[in-house]
Amino acid sequence: MTQTDQPALPSESLTAIGRVVWLLLIVATLYFSYFYNLGVIGLVGPDEPRYAWIARDMAETGDWVTPRLYGKPWFEKPVLYYWGAALSFKWFGVSDATARFPSAAAALFATLAMAWLAWRTYGAETARWLLLLLPPTIGMIGFSHAAATDMPFAGTLTMAMVCIFVILDAPPSPSPPTLLAFALFGIFLGLAVLAKGPAALVLSGGAVLPWAAITSRWREAFRCFHPLSIATFCLTALPWYILCARRNPDFFRIFIIEHNFKRYLTPEFQHIQPFWFYVPVTLVAILPWAVLLIWGVILGIRRIRRSGRPGSPTILLLCWAVFCLVFFSVSKSKLPGYILPAIPATGLLLTRAYVVFSRENEESLHWTMTLYSMISLLAGVGLIGLGKRFHGPPATGEMIVAGCVALAFALANLMLTLKARIFPVGALCVVPVLLLIVLFRPLSHPWLARDPSGKTLALELAAAHIANDRIYAADMKRGQLYSLSFYLHREIESWNRQASSAYLLVPSRHCQDLTGRSFTCADSPVQLGRSGWFAYRIEAKGQ
Repeated sequence: MTQTDQPALPSESLTAIGRVVWLLLIVATLYFSYFYNLGVIGLVGPDEPRYAWIARDMAETGDWVTPRLYGKPWFEKPVLYYWGAALSFKWFGVSDATARFPSAAAALFATLAMAWLAWRTYGAETARWLLLLLPPTIGMIGFSHAAATDMPFAGTLTMAMVCIFVILDAPPSPSPPTLLAFALFGIFLGLAVLAKGPAALVLSGGAVLPWAAITSRWREAFRCFHPLSIATFCLTALPWYILCARRNPDFFRIFIIEHNFKRYLTPEFQHIQPFWFYVPVTLVAILPWAVLLIWGVILGIRRIRRSGRPGSPTILLLCWAVFCLVFFSVSKSKLPGYILPAIPATGLLLTRAYVVFSRENEESLHWTMTLYSMISLLAGVGLIGLGKRFHGPPATGEMIVAGCVALAFALANLMLTLKARIFPVGALCVVPVLLLIVLFRPLSHPWLARDPSGKTLALELAAAHIANDRIYAADMKRGQLYSLSFYLHREIESWNRQASSAYLLVPSRHCQDLTGRSFTCADSPVQLGRSGWFAYRIEAKGQ
């Protein structure tokens, strides 16, 4: 498994300045991609505030077995994220950043594991480039900043897959390093099952079995069933499942049947997308390097046609990435985060293609990146020009920001073609992307002028001394409703016309249209200017 796909390439010699530059760039890339701005916005969407609520409930109640949302058992996802966030809350306090810290940590560990695999399989140069090119992709940045199960699942599965590479390359007689790989494989695969369920078994097996069929190395593939791997997997994954099932008799029906089989086989959860959905999603997730990926795929296909089958490690990486793509494309329920386990493998394939083909096809890389950069530059300048010409927010700000992003992506890709002897000029390609991350707050303002979470609204309600137990919401999106509940530490219900005396949160001054004739609305609402909501004092008639 450690052989490369072609004769050894001349190693890139680095000066002392070059080594320092690489180190600084790698550290900055890992920090800004995964840990910077973790709490820049409140918990958004329907998932983040609910998962954070469950984790906080675990930390407060000490019940680390049964996930509970608003006091009721909730079995949509397994427990690993909740454990990580609950410990984060206990150690560092409850905040948006600590709720997202488990995802950031999982992204870091997955990246370091892939870098180690790249170093072991392809050499130090590929490992260095992976540490620069994988973290600043949209998929890795976005999901490392989400209080959700996607990145913990992808991270633990990635570390399990790295162990598989070691196992498949192990000699017939187990050595201490091989035994450690067997044990770690079982542990990480067990953690992946605790992160999102039995999909971890399917994805890992779906990568290894096609590899075994292509390479005719079935004996090596069955090493994954080593007794030590099975034992560590069972000790890691099964205790929580058994305890949770004993305490909650309907656990397996809800979790396994409804949220695994039905989610995959039926459109019951309404996440319906076309079969090809994950092709553009993957390209977006790998931005700003999508053109580099397409270029590498084209040259890789040409190489295979000319030279035959690639090396065993590359075949396994291809099986890993492609099986994830096909498996989730077949699913009746599709969400962007499902494809995340394929991104680390795709990132390593992209990096390897860049390292190899940039030497063999330097002119092709130069013209491809130059053409893409020129198109992006023109698009960026055009968007900025249109934004300045046509006044009227929010479209003006959105066009200007989109233009700035296009310019940064163009510069990043163009810099990949630059070379120098003193220090790695091409490695500076991450600087424009990191600059976008640092400037996220002003760049996101056109889209987030109003806080989409419930954080700002909760602060305004507290400042207005409005009691939490007397609040209802009307016409509020469920994600913001869940988020408001998290920040107020109480479930806030949608307006149901059953309250007698309460405050009603409405997005406009049309309170009476929402309450009907059975209630009276105060003439002067509490205006919550920063969030854009109004709090009306309402009374049931006859009270």
